Amino acid sequence: MSSIRILRPRRFLIASAALTLAVADLPAAMAQQARERLPAVEISPAQSRKQAKPAGREGQSALRASSRRSAVTAAPKPSVPGDGVQTQAATPLNSNAVAESASRLGLTVRETPATVEVISAETMREQGYRTVSEVAQGAVGVTSGDAPGEPAGFSMRGFTNSQINTLYNGIKIGPQNMTSRIMDTANLEAVEFLKGPASLMSGEGAAGGAINFVTKQPHTGPIRNEADFSWDSLNSFRAHYGSGGSTNVQGLDYRFDISRSSLNGFVDDTNTKMLDVSGQLNYRISDSLKIWGAIEYREDRGKAYWGAPLVPVAFSGSHATSGIVSGNYVSNYNKTNLGAVTIDDRTFNTNYNVLDNRNVAQEVWLRGGFELKLAPDLMLKSQAYGYGAERTWFNNEVEAFNSGTNLVDRERFYVAHRQRLVGNVTDLIWDTDIAGFDNRLVTTLSSSYLDFVRPGAANFPGDSVSLVDPNRGFYGTLTTKQQTARIDNEALSFEDRLKLTRTFSLIGGLRVEHIGLDRNSTDAAGVVNAGFPYTKDWAPVTGRIGYTWEAVPGLTFFSQYATGADVSANNIFLLGPTQPLDLTTARTYETGVKHLFWDNRAEWSFSAYDILRKNVYAAAGGQALNIAGRQESKGVELAASVRPIDPLRLWGNIAYVDARYADYDFVGGSFSGNTPPNVPRIVSNAGASYRFFTPWPVELGITGRHVGDRYNTDANTVTMKAYTVADVYAFVDIPKTVFGAVDQARLTFRVRNITDKRYAIWGDPFYPDQILLGAPRTYELSAAFKW
Repeated sequence: MSSIRILRPRRFLIASAALTLAVADLPAAMAQQARERLPAVEISPAQSRKQAKPAGREGQSALRASSRRSAVTAAPKPSVPGDGVQTQAATPLNSNAVAESASRLGLTVRETPATVEVISAETMREQGYRTVSEVAQGAVGVTSGDAPGEPAGFSMRGFTNSQINTLYNGIKIGPQNMTSRIMDTANLEAVEFLKGPASLMSGEGAAGGAINFVTKQPHTGPIRNEADFSWDSLNSFRAHYGSGGSTNVQGLDYRFDISRSSLNGFVDDTNTKMLDVSGQLNYRISDSLKIWGAIEYREDRGKAYWGAPLVPVAFSGSHATSGIVSGNYVSNYNKTNLGAVTIDDRTFNTNYNVLDNRNVAQEVWLRGGFELKLAPDLMLKSQAYGYGAERTWFNNEVEAFNSGTNLVDRERFYVAHRQRLVGNVTDLIWDTDIAGFDNRLVTTLSSSYLDFVRPGAANFPGDSVSLVDPNRGFYGTLTTKQQTARIDNEALSFEDRLKLTRTFSLIGGLRVEHIGLDRNSTDAAGVVNAGFPYTKDWAPVTGRIGYTWEAVPGLTFFSQYATGADVSANNIFLLGPTQPLDLTTARTYETGVKHLFWDNRAEWSFSAYDILRKNVYAAAGGQALNIAGRQESKGVELAASVRPIDPLRLWGNIAYVDARYADYDFVGGSFSGNTPPNVPRIVSNAGASYRFFTPWPVELGITGRHVGDRYNTDANTVTMKAYTVADVYAFVDIPKTVFGAVDQARLTFRVRNITDKRYAIWGDPFYPDQILLGAPRTYELSAAFKW
């Protein structure tokens, strides 16, 4: 690695100058008188999650609604004092929430000129979302899959995987397809979805948007404890304990969570075991200064499910299934013609992985910072962080049916990661006025250094096994080689809101970024490969400009133009030194409306967008990449929730997207006009619940989800068929008088996939000979306590 550690001059001169100028204007900032503007900058107990205080008619509605249950799937209930950082009644679509991954201006979802969705911990608990992939499946227009090579992969607005930034408390740790893992939701306070190109907020990689996972935060007030337990018919279990509140030390608040889960797969000998321990301390030294520190350890160990092989209909005969896949296919791996393909019903629970397989990851987070109020209208916030991860894949990953031998050809693969990341994000927030108009400006300076060591297989043992009852065997002989990558990132960004009237605001921002990549690669003997080491630099400039207009109280129109950029290949280790390494660029036009009405009992939102992404690399199958030219995506999204009477809650959302490649030509063919993998045209969710206000309140609910046809590769030859699934649940809230010290207790019974639908949930374009199936019907019991 030392051979590629090329020193770069740190590009902080312009950033330092900007911050210096901002501080130089401190007297002017202090002299400004408060007008009607954004909520004052406060040193909050929580570092990255807030709930905005409703004002005027909305505030009165919120107070009148505070005794009701939240009327939305994606909104938390009003919390009791000390129950968390949220202190105001949530709106039906949670548009009062502040998503800091969508804006650093402290705007609520309703005030942001973009489509933003915040799913709270309360919603995750009520809807039974156990992993972040399940959370995504409940969001508007989002699909997800846990392909073992790229777990917790997402599709949103026509873009997938590393075209969507995955953030942890607002921090990006690297390309999603290399760094993400299956994650339990127990330690999370919220999951935020920002739709469309969003590089202004999270930098390179946000061509399709960003998804932010927010851990639970300390609160100021009495200590609150919670414990959760669950078990299902696959013998999976989950357990979680959390505690938080104010200590005996004046100004010192804490939060601590520990969760343990073992999720068994429906396929033989597959499981994922997870452990997550997280904690944070907030210390308010004075009214103007708060310091904080956080630590988190995550671990997951599993035996992976890599999918069911595509099989010729002619071979399966009476065991051929309908409604899961369709199309004609020539194997990408062994090149035999399978003709019309199906999923053989004898393979639903078959594991083709070797007996000694393993997927393991260990991650450690250290974060800390301060919030300093320099003046009544000037705030300085800074966060430093360090992250380390060790990941290992040791599996048979290819399962390709061979129509010449009627056997399943297999191939092994090993790879490991040793990743280290350090960085800092500093914000200067200034409230002022410009020509009499209220204005808030946030200047952000960020830098990070990523060191990535990737030992991998130099040989790929393989064999062939029978389709039914295969002899799984063992991995075999392994030889390795090594690749390394270093990524330096520095960025200076500005975000501003100018309030021209009480109801109309201009909101925009600009980000100037430097990305430096150093790579090296050696063979099994340790000899440096041809073309290595090499260095590449980029300097993207991205941003957003938009407006919000509250035409009448509760009815807000918005539009925006935004841009994004990302490294062309979604795997920095697949591109060779001679391949083009230009940045992909993306832009979006979006307009929409957000409406809260009926005394806070109903809310709906609508958006329409047009996204263009240029210079796209795409998976051609196996480990090859094609230059796909352009990707175009146009669509609409609609979400609504209403509580017509106190016991009844109704909600639903639907998204339509037309995503296509253009100028996608290559030797021997063209994929122009084809749809990217794992992108359905239609995704919809709906649900209803009814609460019986008996001495022991009971609630019954049902949720349904429809996902349209998708393809597993750019070739669009195999269709993963549309499916509709439904879950039902019932819970009972046990009065405090039963348990004494326990303030809240809830017992829940849930049936997932109640119709036992068999369907294809995801396809990995790098392994196109196999398809991941969704889980069959399962039953679950859970209990939750708060005291």
